[in-house]
Amino acid sequence: MLFDQSLSWLLQGRFSLLLTAFCAVSIFSCTPTNENIPGDRLLARAHDKSLYLSELDGMIPEGASQQDSSLIIKAYIQRWSKDVLLLREAERNIPSDLNIDKLVRDYRASLITNNYEKILVEELLDSTITQDELTEFYEKNKEQYQLDVPIVRCHFIKVPLPIEDELQLRQLWNSKDTADFRELITYCNAYAETHSLEDSTWHRIDNLALIFPKGALTVDNINSKKDFTQRDDNYQYYFRLLELRNQKEIAPLSYIENQARKVILHRRKINLLQDKKKDLYELEVRKNNVEIFYQ
Repeated sequence: MLFDQSLSWLLQGRFSLLLTAFCAVSIFSCTPTNENIPGDRLLARAHDKSLYLSELDGMIPEGASQQDSSLIIKAYIQRWSKDVLLLREAERNIPSDLNIDKLVRDYRASLITNNYEKILVEELLDSTITQDELTEFYEKNKEQYQLDVPIVRCHFIKVPLPIEDELQLRQLWNSKDTADFRELITYCNAYAETHSLEDSTWHRIDNLALIFPKGALTVDNINSKKDFTQRDDNYQYYFRLLELRNQKEIAPLSYIENQARKVILHRRKINLLQDKKKDLYELEVRKNNVEIFYQ
């Protein structure tokens, strides 16, 4: 636990602060210096690798005590030493058929390419998705979005006991008047522990069941629990079902809209990058910068 905490502290600060804290820790006061950086100190050595104080720059939080600074330094030294020894052992056991240079070249190329692709996406990708596009996507792909659990549109309220003006709450809940509904929302914002009075929001039954007393709402009884109130030792509950979609039914567009947007944007990204590669290839071919020798 202490080791994990120490590592989590190695996140911010400045070399001057680190050096000040380090100099206050007597156990390192006599270690050799790194002549390339004035005031630097050698912290540890493992075979031919050396760790200097300057390498911990930015890892001591401002205001850290001498004791905490010491713990941070010790924890880092332990981690560094183990990493160095593991790397050395790995280098001694490299398979003869492992082409490290090629792996490094491939990894470098991948990093550079991925970074450039990220820049292209940020500069060129249109992230605007119209309702027509969402609808078209949904109609073409909705069979992929079968529900694994029932979902409902509903209104519900969970209010702590004793209820503030219980008669008013009951009247507002049962009223069909628009002004009363707005007042009900105001009441819930002030007094309810949780509530949902949005007509368009869909809820999974298994998530909704966690709000109510055990067994009050389940997959099996949801059809018969269309409008009810219930009380336990701590809360009063109100529930009204607006619409139910059962398991295996197709999820409505509003329920999967966020997923749909992500898929649409991902496809745009793939197409954008493919088009960019194609355009670049054709341009360089015309410039005779690409030659294909295998026919």
